[in-house]
Amino acid sequence: MAQKAEIRSNLPLKIQTTLRFFWGMGIVFLFLMLIIRILELKLVFDNHLLNFAISDVIIGSLLEDVGWYFYFMGLLLMVHLIVSLFSPKLGRGLTLSIFVLTIIIHVALISYFLKTLLPLGSDVYAYSMDDLLATVQASGQLNFLTVFLGIVGAILLGLILSLGYRFIKLSLKSYLVVSGLTYVFIFFYVFFPITDTSSANENKSNVQVNKTHFLTQASFNYFMFDDNYYFDFYLRPSGNDLVVKKDYFDDIYPFVHRAEYPDVLSPYFDSLESKPDIVFILFESLGRAYSGRDAYLGSFTPFLDSLAKSSLVWENAISSTGRTFGILPGTMAGLPFGKNGFLEFSPNYPHHETILSILKENGYELNFFIGADQNFDNEGSFLNYQEVDLIVDQQSYGPEYEKTPSESGFSWGYPDKAMFSNGLSKLPPSDESPQLRIFQTQTSHDPYIVPNPEIYQPKLRNYLSNELGFSDSKVSDYLSYENIYMTLLYADDAVRDFFNEYRKRPEFENTIFIITGDHRLPEIPMATRLDRFRVPLIIYSPKLKGPASFKGVVSHWEITPSILSFLEKQVNVNLPEEMIWQGQVLDTASTFQSNIAMPLMRNKNQLLDYIHGEYFLSDGQLFIVSDGLNIDPIVDTQNLNRMTGEFEEFKNRNNYLIQTNKLLPEDLPEN
Repeated sequence: MAQKAEIRSNLPLKIQTTLRFFWGMGIVFLFLMLIIRILELKLVFDNHLLNFAISDVIIGSLLEDVGWYFYFMGLLLMVHLIVSLFSPKLGRGLTLSIFVLTIIIHVALISYFLKTLLPLGSDVYAYSMDDLLATVQASGQLNFLTVFLGIVGAILLGLILSLGYRFIKLSLKSYLVVSGLTYVFIFFYVFFPITDTSSANENKSNVQVNKTHFLTQASFNYFMFDDNYYFDFYLRPSGNDLVVKKDYFDDIYPFVHRAEYPDVLSPYFDSLESKPDIVFILFESLGRAYSGRDAYLGSFTPFLDSLAKSSLVWENAISSTGRTFGILPGTMAGLPFGKNGFLEFSPNYPHHETILSILKENGYELNFFIGADQNFDNEGSFLNYQEVDLIVDQQSYGPEYEKTPSESGFSWGYPDKAMFSNGLSKLPPSDESPQLRIFQTQTSHDPYIVPNPEIYQPKLRNYLSNELGFSDSKVSDYLSYENIYMTLLYADDAVRDFFNEYRKRPEFENTIFIITGDHRLPEIPMATRLDRFRVPLIIYSPKLKGPASFKGVVSHWEITPSILSFLEKQVNVNLPEEMIWQGQVLDTASTFQSNIAMPLMRNKNQLLDYIHGEYFLSDGQLFIVSDGLNIDPIVDTQNLNRMTGEFEEFKNRNNYLIQTNKLLPEDLPEN
């Protein structure tokens, strides 16, 4: 009896000791997280020009952190109690280690956000280890100094957290009350989120959100929810208001359809006497916000602007993805995304056709040029599937070319001027087969290192003051992003040099140039959720009758069907009877309208946005789209339900593709 009484008398003390260790460190952990949040906000507003003040987000940010804190503590408390039940020493060591590791990861996620203005989510799992390593090396942030500081920081954090256990002492009742209130708070945190996602200002939501909570929630969704599909592809009618009426007829291949894609380009061209060369210039990070007429940040592409005056220009064009991984599948076909972007099907691509494979069957020779590694994002694998004749990447440069310098010792490859020059030197003779050529730039990519900064630093300052007419204070603001704007001016110069040389080639007169950006860069704050996708789209050719500008909303997905229909009519290119193009055709309306319907993938595996007509669905919130691709939130239950249903129908077919690999039958009839 005496032994049982002793056990009962010791139990409250053991519980109190266990909770004292946990909550002692936990209180210090809370103060550290709040201090880190204050520093985060200061650094965000010191380094970025945002259209809202720190006072607009500080309360929401702190509440977001406090909410996440109790959520995290509730989960960790269960782990701590279970482990401490078997070994108090192991429980203390494990909990301390988790606190330290969480803070280090949290600081790393904030560092990523400070650079990109985007919280890191589940897209991190969509990249190969080689791609991730290349990205980290290029950033220059992983080196001996950062590793050393990380180790020292971990030791200091352990010591600081231990102070809480030694100096913060409460009664057992107080510990039990705090523990109980934690789980009550979790209930409200889960069902009543603090961050408002209905705002059109994505930057504001991104600043407020707790970066560790964002990653853990995205990771949970990524690993726990399966890509199930329901076999009802045709139960939801959609697309009756679109230009191209698609006849989906095969439930085994739900993307395959028959349709008449009208030729919308011939009215703007002189008649072609022979198959024209097609040249794509895919411009890294070229967003409409800083390129083209009425760019709201000012245009930093003076040559492209001058070229646009002699071209067909679509003012309201969008990419299909918010990162580079979508540029080739988007512009060359309009292919569905799969789980992490179509390129991630590599090496087991579902059978498919693109403008590359179709024109190759029609006698075209295919060439691709880039200054980086073709294997990044599996671009080389995709191009080899299309049987591209010549692929020139960073392995195919002579000693006369220098790689882009890098402080970390790692370089993405060769700068754009070298890429164009090297590519031009390797072009086949002009009297051979008709050509389709792709030039993909990469200098205007993080870490935004420009060759010859001694030239481009004064050039940028002069451009800001004299060409754009900015005041001294505004020039100072723009110089916060000096490296980015210098690379844009440099890349524009590279395109100018390319055109100056290409004009000397005999095939120039029979060439059609298609110029677009892969996405808008995120480091300069975006105006809206749709802004990240808005890019220039220019078609230039000596064969054009004259320039024209269009207001209809178009995307990368409209390029392939429009070019192929044009070539079919002009030079009798043979096209398949059954197609998988997800797009429509380029809209040549002179006034604003939207006749497209498509999902948009922000990052790899982040399929959260959908546009149909003048409605835009993003994170479950409905917006109305206007000229300039401005968006305003609206309350419209009927259209919200319709858009949600259409979006789910696409994701259903997309998940079917992921699980079955069925996109296009192997043998198809031709027209």
